[in-house]
Amino acid sequence: MPPILSIFQSSINDDGLSSKRIVTFLAFILCSVAFLANLFFGFKIDTHLFDGMMYISIAGLGVTVAERFAPKPPVTPQPLLK
Repeated sequence: MPPILSIFQSSINDDGLSSKRIVTFLAFILCSVAFLANLFFGFKIDTHLFDGMMYISIAGLGVTVAERFAPKPPVTPQPLLK
């Protein structure tokens, strides 16, 4: 399996895609497009807008990584009913 495909498949949790991951991914894509547009095509991006999207990307990525390494709550066994 290609590594990029495995990254996207591992980002899907049991309940489906997390909205936090979608927003973070979109903010990252928009920051990347704005950076490339400014670098190669000379478009001027408002610094407040770019900084806001960058902060959303950084915060979302940080929270997602923190969730990945956070300890899981212990599972209590359910008593058997007779």
